[in-house]
Amino acid sequence: MSLAEGTPRAGRTRKRTRIQAANEVRILDAALEVFSTYGYRGATVDQIAERAGMTKPNLLYYFRRKPDIYLAVLNRTHEMWLQPLEQLDPDGEPAAEIAAYIDRKLEMSRDNPEASRLFAMEIIQGAPILGPILEGRLKRLVDEKAAVIAGWSAAGRIAPVDPYHLIFMVWATTQHYADFETQIRAVLGPTADRPAHFETAKTTLEQVFLKGVEG
Repeated sequence: MSLAEGTPRAGRTRKRTRIQAANEVRILDAALEVFSTYGYRGATVDQIAERAGMTKPNLLYYFRRKPDIYLAVLNRTHEMWLQPLEQLDPDGEPAAEIAAYIDRKLEMSRDNPEASRLFAMEIIQGAPILGPILEGRLKRLVDEKAAVIAGWSAAGRIAPVDPYHLIFMVWATTQHYADFETQIRAVLGPTADRPAHFETAKTTLEQVFLKGVEG
């Protein structure tokens, strides 16, 4: 499936109204909920249309098939997922930049858990849809930011550390709070619903990561 197939039909035309743009967001928001709940195989276009509060024919004006909707949701999720890493500033103070990256990733887990879980499901299944994107845009961005971290290390601004594995560790720890939310709730109980829950997570992760990379 090509990336163009995941583009809303209205988005391929020159004239795209605000109503069309709003309806596309509405459909993708609904589809995210349905796909993250039932998976790709279990989800139906009828369920997505119902969740979006639209008729099926109206939805199909924007996306012709379920695979098109799924790809559009994954594309949007992937772009959102990359934003925190894109903001890592090579000219910034390393500890502050790494802390800010951790914070942004945790905020995504807190505010968009369904998106994180859907992305994780796609990866666990071998990335049948997102594979080319992961090997392209994702790899280029990770290579770029890994070079930044390696530069900090070479300059003695942080401890010697493999930049790729540092990034992988940030992914693993921050996304855990979305992808394994049920497990966290089983262990922490009502504490997981308290406002301080993510603040405690942020403080703990910052302490562990930043102590580990101190120059």
